[in-house]
Amino acid sequence: MSRGRARLAISHGVSVWLLEALHGFGDPVFHSHHAIQITVRFEGRLALTCDGATMSGQVIAVAPDVLHKLDAEGLIGFIFVEPESRTGQFLVGRLFHGQPLVELDDGEFLRLVAPLREAFDPSLARDRMLELGAAALKVLAPVESANATDPRILAIIDHVAAHLDRPMSLEQAAEAAGVYLSESRLRHLFVEQTGLAFKTYLLWVKLVRAVQLYAEGDSLTVAAHSAGFADSAHFSRAFKRTFGTPATTLTRL
Repeated sequence: MSRGRARLAISHGVSVWLLEALHGFGDPVFHSHHAIQITVRFEGRLALTCDGATMSGQVIAVAPDVLHKLDAEGLIGFIFVEPESRTGQFLVGRLFHGQPLVELDDGEFLRLVAPLREAFDPSLARDRMLELGAAALKVLAPVESANATDPRILAIIDHVAAHLDRPMSLEQAAEAAGVYLSESRLRHLFVEQTGLAFKTYLLWVKLVRAVQLYAEGDSLTVAAHSAGFADSAHFSRAFKRTFGTPATTLTRL
């Protein structure tokens, strides 16, 4: 990928990224991540490939945990949504129906995300980016009818998020969160509710935290250590596997 610009706004449950690479995002590579990805083409071109099929369009949604690759250039926006959130659960139920990629055509959604094309203007604060992303998501996902994630799993997730700087197993996280189930039932419930084994989910949470710290100004080394990675190289490898490009190819703003 040629060096470009990035503006990232990350919050619990929803993240908004704007990436600009006028000469393209490099050779596309397959990658996967736990979040639902809603991809918006503001300028340039956008195509996503999954299971041998390629889809082009202005707004394309990617289901969680599916292997895909991005072929794009210009100004591209991403809204990432945690699938365990109420919004995420609604989106999974409404949009995908077993399909990994879905093209969206919603004029109100596009109207609400349009101001994000100005995200490189310093006057557009990260909090405002998140507000714009959340408002656009409400068009796609009125959450009142979403099913709630099991509160025991939410308690484990909250504990994990607060203690990323220390190693832990699922059983340790559950005990600390006051969740007492047999080992087999605990593992089954966690996978049922999150779609991932605990170790895989833990890596995802660490990665999101490291990206947040890096976007807020920490060095790769500091961000990696604070999020529980052994070093910046480990974080960089995980970032590339997850998002398809090295973290260092983007200039933060």
